[in-house]
Amino acid sequence: MKTHMGKYVAVMAVFFAALQGLSAQAFVDVEGGIAFTGYNDVQIPSASGSRISLKDDTGSASALAFRIRAGYTIFDKHTFMLLAAPLSVRGSAVIDRNLSYQGTTFTAGSRVDSVYRFDSYRLTWRYTFMDSGPFELAAGITGKVRSAGISLMGNDGYAIRTDLGVVPLINFMAKWNMTDRFGLLLDGDALVTPFGRAEDALLAIQYRYSDNADLRLGYRVLEGGSDGGGNVYTFALFNYVTAGVTVRF
Repeated sequence: MKTHMGKYVAVMAVFFAALQGLSAQAFVDVEGGIAFTGYNDVQIPSASGSRISLKDDTGSASALAFRIRAGYTIFDKHTFMLLAAPLSVRGSAVIDRNLSYQGTTFTAGSRVDSVYRFDSYRLTWRYTFMDSGPFELAAGITGKVRSAGISLMGNDGYAIRTDLGVVPLINFMAKWNMTDRFGLLLDGDALVTPFGRAEDALLAIQYRYSDNADLRLGYRVLEGGSDGGGNVYTFALFNYVTAGVTVRF
């Protein structure tokens, strides 16, 4: 038993020594703000349902938005990140026309409540191919798990459509370090295909508060949707005013 324990301790010591030998750094990034609906159109089924604007027909309001990302950079080049970005937007209005959604018809003159949920979970690998002078450039790939749901409810009934899917995206980052303290950051994921598109991009002013912490204030756009398989049409645009902090360990 002591021999096996000694081997185990020796292996762990070598493992942690190897990790310490890497040029590696962990970080956590937290962002919060307000999301405003630019447009949010849905038609389900796309062949027979009504084209519904969750912004205009059900009066979707602005929503508080929050996201958290944790990552690890190795050799100053390879960055691996996990992101959780939930979003829920609610609306309520007296509709002025009949709306057919998921086989349920909501009649004109009745009050209809809506809930649009779009939760995003992502795993990203990103490679930094320029980090010299005032400019930093990086790109990589993201695997996104999308958990979404759109529901309408009123006196005529309740209808909901949920969706869970995996989407590949291209990750990108560009930064201009204007001074020792201030920088301009562009960071996001995006992809366009014949079946749909997805873009999530941030443009922000970044301030280096300390050697281990950066603050930022910026604008984020989240846009995309699908008019492909599944007899579903849905496209949405959200504009965010955000503030965030990145802490390195």
